[in-house]
Amino acid sequence: MRKPRIAEWTELRGLAFLAIVMQHNIAEYIYRADIEQPDSIMLTMIYHLTRFGTPTFVFLSGVMLFYNHRNSTPEYPRFIRKRFGDIYMPFVLWTLIYWLAVRVFTPTFWQAGMPDLRSLVRELFVPQTGYHLWFVLMVFQFYMLFPLFLAGAKFIQGRIEKATRFTPKQIIMVLVLIAVTMYALLMKWSYYNMGGWTESLSEPWSTLLQYRSYSWVMYWFYFLLGAVCAWSVDSWRSWSTKVLPWTICLFIGMYIWLGYDVLRGSGDVVNLNISTYLKPTTFLIIMAQMLMLYGFLVLMRGKDTRFQRLIAWIGRYSFGGYLVHALVIYAIAYVTRPLQLSGWHLPVTLLSFLVTVGAALGISWALSKLPGSRFTVGLARKPRVSSELPATGSDQSRSPERSPSHGHHRSPETS
Repeated sequence: MRKPRIAEWTELRGLAFLAIVMQHNIAEYIYRADIEQPDSIMLTMIYHLTRFGTPTFVFLSGVMLFYNHRNSTPEYPRFIRKRFGDIYMPFVLWTLIYWLAVRVFTPTFWQAGMPDLRSLVRELFVPQTGYHLWFVLMVFQFYMLFPLFLAGAKFIQGRIEKATRFTPKQIIMVLVLIAVTMYALLMKWSYYNMGGWTESLSEPWSTLLQYRSYSWVMYWFYFLLGAVCAWSVDSWRSWSTKVLPWTICLFIGMYIWLGYDVLRGSGDVVNLNISTYLKPTTFLIIMAQMLMLYGFLVLMRGKDTRFQRLIAWIGRYSFGGYLVHALVIYAIAYVTRPLQLSGWHLPVTLLSFLVTVGAALGISWALSKLPGSRFTVGLARKPRVSSELPATGSDQSRSPERSPSHGHHRSPETS
């Protein structure tokens, strides 16, 4: 029997997808030479509403892995083989698509004879043309290491159960606070110190630090938080609503601070890299916003509004939408880059966002209906089962795994 589906996880994934698409559309327009200051400031303000996107995907990956395996230890060869097909193969396929898409529209590609395949190999390790695919490469590292994380979580759980002086909730709170402190210190080193370390260290350490954003080490706290949520869903729900006033206040405070920090640190052109994920203050706004949104979704449980159904549908097809959305942005930019948009960058960005979301999710949905959808958008179709009874007329019941799918798919995060 499958475990109950937690509705707010799919809804939160939908919101995270929308945030990431907005980020990338803003990045397409905010650096253009003809942008005016009001547009730059407004796009910066919107940008800081979206910082929770990518770390929330890491959190949800941890949630689903620990939720599905907290009472069992997966067989590693089978586990990693399935994840390889669900996650890494779509990454390879879309890396090839982006590599070709950027090159086939340049005359030198057809005149140079044999294409430079070394650049394609580099894309598999350091994605550039598919600039967003770095996340798939990074999060796959968590899947590869998951049995070690699971063993560590079960060891800690066993120690907590044997404790007599403090309650399990108190111990978990202390452990999370220790982890928060350690991760904040890591973010401090990453933002303020590691840039200088790359100049003084020898290879390969210098290169590893230079590309540290591609490593799971820089995002481990969100994955750990996913384990805490998965281990006690009801307690997490209760806690997220109780701290909602505090997370709202923290989010508002950090939102104001980050906007001020970026505008103060930028010159004539806004520098969004000041709000990089690997920065202590950005970590605070991400945590505040992620917990705030989780609390709101918990409060909306059971209402079944159109908004909830919409973001749940978006969440279901978000992985495929994530893979394809940058290609849609490239197509839109092919039209908009030659245009003079002075005074129109904000509305054009919002329009581009809506088109990107609709097109990316539409393509994801369409590909999920085709054979091989597991390798294109990470959605494996369930086999349809005939609804006819056996010829003997016996009343045979179906288990949930054998019921007709009616077009339902499983994403890598929920399988």
